[in-house]
Parts: sequence; structure tokens; C-alpha cells
Amino acid sequence: MASTNFTNLEMSINTLREYINRMMDKCEEAIELSVNSMITKDIDLAKKVIDDDDDIDILREYIRDRSIELMALKQPMARDLREIYALSDISTELERIGDYAANIASEIVTIGGEDYIKELIDVPKMTKYCLEMFKDLKSAFINQDAYLAHKVALIDNEIDVLYYKVREDCLKVMHENPEENITQGVKLVFIARYLERIGDHITNICEKIIYARNGKMIEIG
Repeated sequence: MASTNFTNLEMSINTLREYINRMMDKCEEAIELSVNSMITKDIDLAKKVIDDDDDIDILREYIRDRSIELMALKQPMARDLREIYALSDISTELERIGDYAANIASEIVTIGGEDYIKELIDVPKMTKYCLEMFKDLKSAFINQDAYLAHKVALIDNEIDVLYYKVREDCLKVMHENPEENITQGVKLVFIARYLERIGDHITNICEKIIYARNGKMIEIG
């Protein structure tokens, strides 16, 4: 019986991992499409990102409920318990990333077809870093690679630098012509802020991967 319980538990944990992988794929796509909608001014694409966020929320709910069920009924020990806890937390971080991608898309819908008050240079750079983090994050997660997870988290510093640059540039443009630029300028700052927060949540996921692997709760950055 103990052997059967262990097998069932391991199968359940593997299912949670698979759902996390799905969430990661959907979040990565949402980030890429939301900023693409910004660059191309594709309002329909932005609306699709908003609608698709429900899929991420559904996955989060499944992982949360299944994690609680496993901890209550299977009474996992040591590393299994640690991993279930980490997987549940990771799903929460991914759900927030999906929300931020949808928030970016919502800002694009409200901006509509307006000409941008400043050239889009640093926001695409921030997006590139976020997607780079995601690519290696998935590898770190699949392989339970604590070293790679730590390396991924450090990229967030680059995103932070770009966020402050976008904010400074937008404030300058808004100050030059408040009547015409302030509304859109605030939206552009929000978009950069959402990307900065995405970087933070990816970093949090990296910390959870390290915790699941080594049992050490660390704070990076």
C-alpha cells in the first residue's frame, strides 16, 4: 500500500508540473503578444490577450485546489511536500504574470490608434529580457536546476534599469506638452511598470525553484 501511495503521489506531482508548464507557455505567449499588439497597434490582438487570460486563471485554480488536496489527503513528507508547496506558489506567480500581460493589452486598447508620444525603444528591450528569462526559466523548472534559476533571476536587474529609463523619458515628454501627452504618457509608464513587475514575478518563481530543489528559501535581488 505504501508503494502504491507513493506512486499515486508522484503521478499527481507530475501532473502539477505539466500544468505549470502549460501556464508558463501561455504566460510567455501573452507577454509576447501583448507587446506585439503595442508595436503593431493591433487592437484585436490585444483583446485576444485579455480574453485568453481566463485560461491561465483556470490552470491556476486547478493547481491550487489539487495542491491543497494532495497536502491534506496524501500527507507528503520532506521534499514532496516542499515541491507541492512550491508548485502552488509558482502557479500564483504565473497567474499574476498573466494579469500583467492582460493589463498591457488593456492599455493598448485604450490608446487605440494614436501615434505614440515617444519612440518605442526600451519597452521592446524590456520584453526581450522577460522572454529571455522565461526561456531559461522553463529549462530551470523542468530540470530542477537551482544554478540556472539563480542566473535567470539576475536578469531582472536589466529590466529594472530600463523601467526607470522609460519612466524618466515619459515624464520628460509629458512635462514638455502636458495637455497632449500626459494621458498616453501615464499609460506608457504603466506598461513599463507591468513589464518590470513581470520580471519580479519571474524572479520569485526562480526562488521557488531553488527552494524546491535545495530546501533553502532565498531572496534574490
